[in-house]
Amino acid sequence: MNTAEIIQQLLNNERTALGRAITLVESTLHEHQVQAQEILSACLSHSGKSVRIGITGVPGVGKSTFIEALGKHLTSQGKKVAVLAIDPSSERTGGSILGDKTRMNELAIDDLAFIRPSPTTGSLGGVARKTRESILLCEAAGYEIILIETVGVGQSETAVHSMVDFFLLLMLAGAGDELQGIKRGIMEMADAIAITKADGDNIQNAKNARMEYKRALHLFPPTDTGWIPKVATCSSLEKDNIDGVWNIICEQQEWMQSRGLKKSKRQEQARYWLHESIEDKLKTNFYHKEGMADKIAEMEEAVTQGKLTPHQATQKLL
Repeated sequence: MNTAEIIQQLLNNERTALGRAITLVESTLHEHQVQAQEILSACLSHSGKSVRIGITGVPGVGKSTFIEALGKHLTSQGKKVAVLAIDPSSERTGGSILGDKTRMNELAIDDLAFIRPSPTTGSLGGVARKTRESILLCEAAGYEIILIETVGVGQSETAVHSMVDFFLLLMLAGAGDELQGIKRGIMEMADAIAITKADGDNIQNAKNARMEYKRALHLFPPTDTGWIPKVATCSSLEKDNIDGVWNIICEQQEWMQSRGLKKSKRQEQARYWLHESIEDKLKTNFYHKEGMADKIAEMEEAVTQGKLTPHQATQKLL
């Protein structure tokens, strides 16, 4: 299909066109990037009306199961839901499993849902750009709620936090003190914490964890918006209190909207995106400059032989 056809079909809410447009955004080929930017420009005025939700948590917390439960809850109300799952790529082979569709069997066949796993391909900056652009395309295609699943706890959280309206942290009850070191930074970004797997013998543990996290959040400095993060328990398997978590999201959105904060947050995100794009473009231009590959190889040799420090080599290259 040519660019005009993709744009027309995308704005008519056709999933195939949306999938093709995201493929162009993710492509590294120059001609695909040119086409992708044309599509994005046409879609810009049709975007911005969704609720963007980032969902994170340690591996094993049940992110995919929770997203499916929340997605099904929303589609049952007639809402259109898009899931953008950032999938980690192998550093050695560059390959990705892209298994989120297989873990969301029911949601994957729901006519009101769209699931798209995207590989990190070793570049968080690239993922941030591609995910932001994918969000715009999903909004233009009529999706009201965008769920962004991160690779786990790490740098990707900061990137995702910079592009969403609500940041949800999923936690396990009784995970132990080994996680305390990574919790602080992530918890400070969270608009809500959901204790997952609150079913069977784990219900009391989840309730205890809820009280602990509520107490912990009181020790943190207040957020920029004044919103006080909430803590809830839920069971994705039993579909218990999924609606409660969604109600917290709705409450926070109303809070932001009534104070004029949602618009200013989106504007701040756009500024952040601009600076990220500048850095990304500078890096790309540097590495693709004619003859640069040979010069870098020369400097690598000098650094590994101990003739230059990495800082000196960098100065020479720049």
